[in-house]
Amino acid sequence: MGSRMQVLLVEDDASIAKPLVDGLAHYGFAVDWVGTGAAALDAPRGEMVLLDLGLPDMDGIDVCRRLRQDCDVPVIMLTARREEADRVVGLELGADDYLPKPFSLRELVARMRAVTRRTAAGGKPGAPGAPGVPGTARPGESVQVVGDLTIDRRTRRVELAGEPVTLAPKEFDLLALLAEDPGAVCSRQRILDTVWETHFFGPTKTLDVHISALRRKLGDPGRIETLRCVGFRLVVPSQDGPDAVADAD
Repeated sequence: MGSRMQVLLVEDDASIAKPLVDGLAHYGFAVDWVGTGAAALDAPRGEMVLLDLGLPDMDGIDVCRRLRQDCDVPVIMLTARREEADRVVGLELGADDYLPKPFSLRELVARMRAVTRRTAAGGKPGAPGAPGVPGTARPGESVQVVGDLTIDRRTRRVELAGEPVTLAPKEFDLLALLAEDPGAVCSRQRILDTVWETHFFGPTKTLDVHISALRRKLGDPGRIETLRCVGFRLVVPSQDGPDAVADAD
């Protein structure tokens, strides 16, 4: 039997933390529990961090930011906050997932396992798109260019107009999937099945939060178009520049 995954739980409410420590132990996780942001920053990170945003000494968002400055350990935010802005900021800072309170132990474990699978998968390329379409990912391709957007699947790096764009793991997977066939619609279900997991359970609002964060980082909401009740597509930039528009006048 393999070693137990080491998890750091950052939660100030003992009535939540103690049952989580015991419950996660039954699923094979070894949990270290701390109740403040300062203690979290001083503690060993383990292999995953479960981070409450409502801490007594500092905002969990600040803890997430500090964690991301010195390590790449997967982070799942646990939050009672309902504001989308808080979730988006956390995801932009590099959190791998968020789970709104109240939640079940089974759902948390499923999210933890999904994040672990994605982390282990690393930079695996997405399925290739159709050959001959500009910007489409082809078999064996590592670097893909869509307008001024460059996606390197091998290194999981993205550049926009030559400048690096820092994406959370799930944001990269989402962008890479949409970029497999730029301009084509990717259904919500396919995105959930591919970027999350086949039997994803939890609010599909998770997808919308990640789309919102990705749009912000790409600097233009219009880069990812929403087709209501259907899905999303990565918009292929027009080949005509500003001069062409001016000439049309």
